[in-house]
Amino acid sequence: MKIVYMGTPDFAVNTLEAIVKSGHEVMLVVTQPDKAKGRSKKLVYTPVKEKALEYGLSVAQPEKVREESFVKELEALAPDVIVVVAFGQILSERILNIPKYGCINVHASLLPAYRGAAPIQWAVIDGLKETGVTTMYMEKGIDTGDIICQSRITLDKEETGGSLFERLACEGASLLVTTLEQLEKGTAVRKKQDDSKSSHAKMLTKEMGRLDFSKDAATLERLIRGLNPWPSAYTSINGKNLKIFKAEVLLEETLSGLKEPGTILDVDKKSFTIRCKNGALRVLNLQLEGKKRMDTSAFLLGYEVKVGTKLGE
Repeated sequence: MKIVYMGTPDFAVNTLEAIVKSGHEVMLVVTQPDKAKGRSKKLVYTPVKEKALEYGLSVAQPEKVREESFVKELEALAPDVIVVVAFGQILSERILNIPKYGCINVHASLLPAYRGAAPIQWAVIDGLKETGVTTMYMEKGIDTGDIICQSRITLDKEETGGSLFERLACEGASLLVTTLEQLEKGTAVRKKQDDSKSSHAKMLTKEMGRLDFSKDAATLERLIRGLNPWPSAYTSINGKNLKIFKAEVLLEETLSGLKEPGTILDVDKKSFTIRCKNGALRVLNLQLEGKKRMDTSAFLLGYEVKVGTKLGE
C-alpha cells in the first residue's frame, strides 16, 4: 500500500519502522518542524524525522498541514492510507478525505476511554489494571472515530509512565500492521464508539507533579509512577526542589510517631519515609535540585535528612 506517515515523538517511531519492515511504500513522512533546544539554540530533529532519514524517506515539516500548498501536495501523492501517530496537528476534513482507505490513527488507550493528550500517564495515575492501543478511522472529532482494532495489556504493579509508553509503542506498531492488512484485504470492521463511556486524558503540566501530602500515600505513589520520567513528581526539602521518581507505600497500621502530612517519619541507610494523610511514602529514587538522579541510598551519603523535617515548604 502507498502510505503517507504523520508522527513526531518517540512513541511514533516504532510504528514507522513496522510499516517499512512490512513492505509497504512510505511515500512521505510528515512531522513537526525542528525545534531550537539548549543555550546554543541548535535545531533538533524530531525522533520520527531521524528515523525517516535513516531509511532514506522523504520528509515534510509544514508549520500547518492545513496550508493550501501542502494539501495539494498530499492530493497529488494520492496515498492509499494516511497513518497518524502522535503527530501534533489537527487534520482538516479535506485531508481526511484524500486517502482511498482513510486516515488511520493509533491511539494509546482502549477507546472510548482516555481520549486526549496523555492516555498513557493517566492510566498509571488512575491505577488501571488494564489498558491498550486502538486503531481507528479519523474524523473531525478528537479521538472519536470508528474503531478498527484493539489490543489489551495488563499493567505491572510497578508500571511507570515511561515503561508503559515503551510497551504501548511496540503494541501499537504491531496493531497498525495488522490493521493495514485488514484494510488491504477488505476485512476491516468499523465499530462505532460509545460516547457515553468516554473519558478524557487531559494534557500533563509540570504543576500537576507537586506532591500534596494531605492526600493518601497510594494516590501519591501512583502519581509518582505516572509522571516518571516526565514531568515528574516533586516537593521541596530545605528550600530546594526535590523530584521523586520511585517510592513504596507503607500502610497506616504499620506506622507510629509523627502525624503531620509532609513530615519525615524515618531515615535509614537506603531511604527516608514521608508521612501522608493515610499511610506514608518510603522514597527510593530521587533528584535534588542541581544534582543527578540517584537512588536514595546514594543521596543520603552526601545529604543529611532529619526526622521531623517538613517537606514542601
